[in-house]
Amino acid sequence: MEINSVTLRSANVGFNAAFTRGLGTAAALYTSVATVVPSTTKTQEYGWLGKAPRFREWLGDRVVNAMAKHGYSLTNQSFENTIGVDRDDFEDDNLGVYTPLFEEMGSAARTFPDELVWALLKAGFATKCYDGQYFFDTDHPVLDEDGDTISVANTDGGSGTPWFLMDVSRPLKPLIFQERKKFDKLVRMDKEDDANVFMRKEFLYGLDGRCQVGFGFWQQAWGSKQTLDATHYATARAAIGGMKGDYGRPLGLNPRLLVVPPSLEGAARKIVGNQLTTGGETNEWYGTAEVLVVPWLA
Repeated sequence: MEINSVTLRSANVGFNAAFTRGLGTAAALYTSVATVVPSTTKTQEYGWLGKAPRFREWLGDRVVNAMAKHGYSLTNQSFENTIGVDRDDFEDDNLGVYTPLFEEMGSAARTFPDELVWALLKAGFATKCYDGQYFFDTDHPVLDEDGDTISVANTDGGSGTPWFLMDVSRPLKPLIFQERKKFDKLVRMDKEDDANVFMRKEFLYGLDGRCQVGFGFWQQAWGSKQTLDATHYATARAAIGGMKGDYGRPLGLNPRLLVVPPSLEGAARKIVGNQLTTGGETNEWYGTAEVLVVPWLA
């Protein structure tokens, strides 16, 4: 096949079509637990995470809900993915072998946020959130009814395979996916005088984006490494349902998402998917949560 502007443009159309197919068919799960926050700067500030507005009886002047000064911020990172096409394959009209590769690139672009979000969730037992504590910790500082600082837990420890129970019904979910530049535009370096073509006879097709992940409100998520059974599930539900904000304000949380790796799918469905227990009694936890099986947690 003769290499000219027409054949190069035709190849680019085909590669883009394959990329778009992969982008459209891949299934992403991260939006179940992460709020997508558009970013317009290098670093985004989230100081407001420590101050949830509340209503009060209007007596005298208004009381302004000022932004808490936790200094929590997320700095965007750059990521790229590049495919090289040998000039010999152009000349030999052998471009069909690259179609699955470009489809896979599209799939990878769609699910790359999953890699970041779920990795962060797994690391939540040893990664700090806005209040300076680990996201899953036993001593998050909260003010009680009298304004005194107390410690509140959103984990019961353990040493086994981690699982998570969450309330994802709020505008801000437990995790944040900060999006600066989407991974949706394929660019090329395919001119004969491009350095890569001249020096290595290789046409380049690349994709890049900018983003970051972080934690939202720790009160909305319970992380456990205990055995996933009815007893520990009940502990998690009671803890999240009883969460309070500063000054004893009930948060009204209702955890309805049980997140597990593939190895715990059976245990999760046994708790919330069976109407009866193994003993034939009514299962009080049936239907209380949806099970989300996440391969990236394996």
